Amino acid sequence: MLLVGNGKVITRDKEIPIIENGCIAVEGNKIVEVGLTDSLKEKYNNARFINAKGKLIMPGFINTHMHYYSTFARGMSNDSPPATKFSEILKGLWWRLDKVLTLEDVYYSAVVPMIDQVKNGVTTVFDHHASPYAITGSLFKIAEAAGHIGIRSNLCYETSDRDGEKIADEGIAENLDFIRYCNSRKDDMLKGMFGLHASMTISEKTLDKCLDAANSLNAGFHVHTAEGIEDLEDSKAKYGKGVVERWHDTGVLSDKTIAVHCIHISEKEMDMLKEKDAIVVHNPESNMGNAVGASPVLEMFNKGILLGLGTDGYTADMMESYKVGNIIHKHVKGDSKVAWGEIPEMLFVNNKIITERFIDGKVGVLEEGALADIIIVDYNPPTTINGENINSHVLFGINGRFVDTTIINGKVIMENRELIDIDEERIMARSRELADAVWKRF
Repeated sequence: MLLVGNGKVITRDKEIPIIENGCIAVEGNKIVEVGLTDSLKEKYNNARFINAKGKLIMPGFINTHMHYYSTFARGMSNDSPPATKFSEILKGLWWRLDKVLTLEDVYYSAVVPMIDQVKNGVTTVFDHHASPYAITGSLFKIAEAAGHIGIRSNLCYETSDRDGEKIADEGIAENLDFIRYCNSRKDDMLKGMFGLHASMTISEKTLDKCLDAANSLNAGFHVHTAEGIEDLEDSKAKYGKGVVERWHDTGVLSDKTIAVHCIHISEKEMDMLKEKDAIVVHNPESNMGNAVGASPVLEMFNKGILLGLGTDGYTADMMESYKVGNIIHKHVKGDSKVAWGEIPEMLFVNNKIITERFIDGKVGVLEEGALADIIIVDYNPPTTINGENINSHVLFGINGRFVDTTIINGKVIMENRELIDIDEERIMARSRELADAVWKRF
């Protein structure tokens, strides 16, 4: 039994949004009670007590689109010609990097940002992986890393034709093997989806294979969708339709499909996303960094499309995506009044709904019966926090490094900024060795 108390509990439960001097009681991997510190300490007097010392006690953050494989690009010197469009960024950096990764590189590319996410209070992650010359076993390597760190994960391999049919077939097989493995485990800590790269790198033949393979798995597709204008242009030229329209007409879209980005889409395609109850994940920092445009998330939000928030490998800190998501749409619209409600709903409400489409348990809320994904945030507010202004406090007062304790599935992973049973120095040292070798092969 574990108690996390003596803090300001931000429950994300609309009925009781904040509990002053609150406490969470955890048994195994679930929350068994939420209440006042004194009463729960008296009731569970033999439980281990973590003292939040007046800090915020919150549900862990959820990242619904991540790229672990990008880790070794940090600080790397790139000799490719300067990119003038998005496809040149892909060819000059990411499609060069993913080709030189080994399975050990895959493991360390994952375990390092997993540590970073734990330090930033992220407890659930949806990752989209690529390593075309080390495909078989790659998702299992990432799962091994997730097991070591203890982070809740949903993984996929990005099937693509860009390296030939044989490699595309290996990607299909890896997705199939991993999804079946996860389905057999029935463990909310590890799930799989069927990964596709993007419309412009997936032929009709390969797409048909993917659809046949994924049939009856009930896993859904995780696919970049109309991120760069080239993806739309390619789809129009080859198929006479937009990217979302292609996914709609071929049967890719469903209530378990994540269509990432959705920048260059039409209103008709928004209606198609809504019709299929598909998921769209917004990655504002990445979109700005790649200069691909601003996703029309406000319009999609108004249509009732389920919109989540991710980082696309740009950062491990969901607070960065929250902050940038809040301002990019104000800037694009020239209207300071917009995006106050939509972005926090994506992060704190919709990311929870998205995750729960793939698992049996509840996440993203501190209430009885929910999975015990809990963080303590070191924030001493200069003004009053209440149920109406908590998102404003989080937006303007907090970043990921304010998190000092992270609990995932009832297990304490980090306490007082100290990782538990994780040798960070050894991991980082080996990561640097592998990164040096990757840079020489790049």
